Amino acid sequence: MSGRLDGKTCLVTGAGRGIGAAIARRLAADGANVAVVDLDGAAAEQVAAGLEGGRGLGIGADVADRAAVRAAIERTVARFGRLDVMFNNAGISQTKPLLEATEDEFMRIQRVNGLGVLIGIQEAAKQFIAQGGGGKIVNTHSMAGKQGFPLFAAYCYSKFGVVALTQAAARGLAEHGITVNAFGPGVVQTPLWEQLDAEFRALGLTERDGQALEEFGEGILLGRLSKPEDLAGVASFLASSDSDYMTGQAVQVDGGMVLD
Repeated sequence: MSGRLDGKTCLVTGAGRGIGAAIARRLAADGANVAVVDLDGAAAEQVAAGLEGGRGLGIGADVADRAAVRAAIERTVARFGRLDVMFNNAGISQTKPLLEATEDEFMRIQRVNGLGVLIGIQEAAKQFIAQGGGGKIVNTHSMAGKQGFPLFAAYCYSKFGVVALTQAAARGLAEHGITVNAFGPGVVQTPLWEQLDAEFRALGLTERDGQALEEFGEGILLGRLSKPEDLAGVASFLASSDSDYMTGQAVQVDGGMVLD
């Protein structure tokens, strides 16, 4: 598209589907080399194989496994020469009434959405510092990182944490020329929301397919649910030099659901 990412190398976690896959496609279209990382390695390789210009590398990795994240970064650098932008996008959720959420369920979500982001920030920053020249870290939070919802308490906790990690890392890494920002999707038509919609029906909270998405999306000012591609432009901006004077920010890209 714009070519504004020519020569840049980006790594995107959770990119085997949904928002991550759309971001990977946009980054490649804008000229970047893209490491597509996902717990499902086959899905990662499939997305990478379809990227424009043959600029993709598919890698299977668990974002909460430090050795796996470090190895993914090493493979990326071995293939493309350096790492310029780290997208900590992988995340999971679950629909569960507040009083029924268990410790195991809570910790499972924190492991991916919280610890996974911390590890991604740390390992990317180490690579940026070692190679010199700064770098960019972009985290995916959520409208649930700005407002709490009782059916998603553990998820909300994790996404508020992503905002906190973004601010802490921005302050801690600025001296190395590393910027850290985040963007927050709203109700996006992805496999994750299909899972949540099915869980609503299983809990007897809705009666038909798509009802949970429709009801959550009723307050969107722009009048429609989001598509993964709606997030890709902001992601490309945050990866580019256009955002060089921006750090520590958590911006909403939700069609006007959360106004802050």
